[in-house]
Amino acid sequence: MKSNDTRSIQRFEKGRLRSVSRAVVQEYPLRLTVNDRELATLVASPHQLNFLVAGFLRNQGFLSSLADILTLGVCADFGAARVQLKGEIPERLSPTLTSGCGTGITFTLPHPPAPVPLKAHFPPVSPAAVLALMQDLQRRAEQYRSHGGIHSAAVGDGRQLLLYAEDLGRHNTFDRIAGEALFRGIDLAGKLLVTSGRISTEMVGKAARLGIALIASRTSPTDMAVRLCQEAGITLIGYLRGESFEVYAHPEGLLAPRHERIPGVTGVILAGGESRRMGSDKSLLPLNGARFIEHVHRLLDELFDEVILVTNSPSLYGDLPCRKVPDIYYRQGSLAGIHSGLCHAGNERIFVVACDMPFLSGAAIRRICAEKGTAEVVIPRSASGLEPLHALYDKSCIPAIEEVLDSGERRIVSFFPRSRVVELPATALADIDPEGLSYRNINTPEEYFALRDRSLLPENPETAFG
Repeated sequence: MKSNDTRSIQRFEKGRLRSVSRAVVQEYPLRLTVNDRELATLVASPHQLNFLVAGFLRNQGFLSSLADILTLGVCADFGAARVQLKGEIPERLSPTLTSGCGTGITFTLPHPPAPVPLKAHFPPVSPAAVLALMQDLQRRAEQYRSHGGIHSAAVGDGRQLLLYAEDLGRHNTFDRIAGEALFRGIDLAGKLLVTSGRISTEMVGKAARLGIALIASRTSPTDMAVRLCQEAGITLIGYLRGESFEVYAHPEGLLAPRHERIPGVTGVILAGGESRRMGSDKSLLPLNGARFIEHVHRLLDELFDEVILVTNSPSLYGDLPCRKVPDIYYRQGSLAGIHSGLCHAGNERIFVVACDMPFLSGAAIRRICAEKGTAEVVIPRSASGLEPLHALYDKSCIPAIEEVLDSGERRIVSFFPRSRVVELPATALADIDPEGLSYRNINTPEEYFALRDRSLLPENPETAFG
């Protein structure tokens, strides 16, 4: 069943009315009967109603596993759902209409047991993981963008999105996630939950019942929601937009930044390659809930006060919160990208990486930047040779780079004889990156699929994808 309908409407704009087509959210009442007793009418979007029903009953405390359900049937044509449970439904229920669009219903306002120190059982998560999960939610919420009438929510484990739900009611998205997790056997304890809607007290109650460790929203929580999260040991985040957010409860659920940013250096990402072997733009490939380039940017943003993206297609990266600059020597390869980064950087030195390097190490980058001294180029050497796309460059290199570019030369190392270059042997980074993974990039579909399946991922929180 469709969850929206397209209709012809009249739009008033610039002093006149004109006919346009607009998608309209479908509001679907579902009469719920449990153990031959009419319990409630759920007003929701008309898709995957079995998840909604099971999740609603789970979040009300009427069931805790699939074994508690004897039968569950949904008749979409008649807007009816019938459930037979093993246990009994309490005789006297006191329904409460909850806040928010669609008006949810709960039979008891949530009061968790004595404060539960969830963080004693679940490790803290990085801010980058929370940001990535929200970005993945926003990309999936196509209906929310198309007509603004659908709320969405997602659950992740700190590495990837596990469950996604959308509905006209923000409460229903929580119920749908709880129901789908039940059917798919996914344990929600310790997981992260992000939502497009406001966090209210009954939504926190549902999350606490599921064992959720962190809740994040694009808007603000209510005062009762903050208090309930404090009591339940849940990290509560509001106003998550772009690369920033506000923490209202249990900030210890987040990993604190481990280092100060590297002074006097600008991080530069090169995104000008043609990706011939991959067959599509490598920088936009998804991995662990975000695109390649978002992971790389997030690591560099933690290391440097300024991050620049060198690209001739800035519209592809409009949602990336950094300055985008074009080649000055148009389409003359990576050397032209380094030149543009140097010319546009606000600092005297830049650290350059490519957009498709999944194993970038913050510790390795710090080690290289610490060697700057009087050198104009600090470049590591691996078993494969010099690594110019994982190196430090000084603005004093600009004349030498322009000289070789003007001569038609495009190899990065071609200007090295004109500059003061310090090479770092492989042993200099052996304690941090013994296999030289920092320099590895992804060029073919086979390499990408292997990475996506995590067969190549190192267990290192300092990497761009950690």
